[in-house]
Amino acid sequence: MSLEALLLAHCRGQLAAGQRAVIGLNGPVGAGKTSLCRGLQQRFAAAGIRLAVASIDDAYLPLAERQRAMAGNPFGVGRVPPGSHDPEALAAPIRAWRAAAEATLSLPRFDKTLQGGQGDRTTPWSGPADALLLEGWLLGCRPLPPPLLAQQLQDPGGPLAGWRPAQRAWLQRCNGALGAYGPLWDLLDQLVVLWPQDWLLPRRWRFQAEARQRRRGGAWLNPAQLQALVEASLLSLPPELYQRPLLPRATWVRLLDGRRRVVWEGSGAAAPPGLVPGDERGGDQASSPSSSATG
Repeated sequence: MSLEALLLAHCRGQLAAGQRAVIGLNGPVGAGKTSLCRGLQQRFAAAGIRLAVASIDDAYLPLAERQRAMAGNPFGVGRVPPGSHDPEALAAPIRAWRAAAEATLSLPRFDKTLQGGQGDRTTPWSGPADALLLEGWLLGCRPLPPPLLAQQLQDPGGPLAGWRPAQRAWLQRCNGALGAYGPLWDLLDQLVVLWPQDWLLPRRWRFQAEARQRRRGGAWLNPAQLQALVEASLLSLPPELYQRPLLPRATWVRLLDGRRRVVWEGSGAAAPPGLVPGDERGGDQASSPSSSATG
């Protein structure tokens, strides 16, 4: 069964039971989340199901609050890290939509082009929806218990080796901020993860995306700003500590090569050896390599 067929069957089952599905999509910057969401919307529409799409970016705090929340971060960014969002701005309308007889869903929206590229909230979206797809680079990530984080910070051979004191302090702050996202993650009944073969790829992908925007006349970030945004995601929540634990629990995982082609996909439980931490089993449900790009 394909990812699209799996999600469609799940949403049909939820609707038949009088419920509304909320699907989470986790993937790094530039991985093709927007393109995948668009394709799923089209597939669902052809099946007669209205799929709404939202991003964790839509829950960004208003500019002044966000600037206060991001003050002192070592990347000099005004958004991206945990703590720059108001998760309840998404959780509250999702809960209301699920509880209501009517299918009308109202969601906040964020426009990155406002305020000279710093972005700000814009007109909310409202419309009928049978299911919701929520995407973002930190979807589903949970805080590490303080003793485990302290252990990682002290491990000379771990993923945090060589980090500067300012980066270490910021990581602890971000880990604490993740707790506020838990109630929103609890609303997810499916989780899809896009996983790059190499975590150096998101930087390339993000710069490629900006180049495409520049050709269309829509770019506003210079290379230094782009680099800061990429670092803010990869270093605020290091993937080895925060994204990798999602894999065994994921409904579906797509492993992407440098061109964002799917080289393996399947349930998290069937992931290839080495992809899922502590799991040495083979991926007996793996699909054959695919040349279809997701982004």
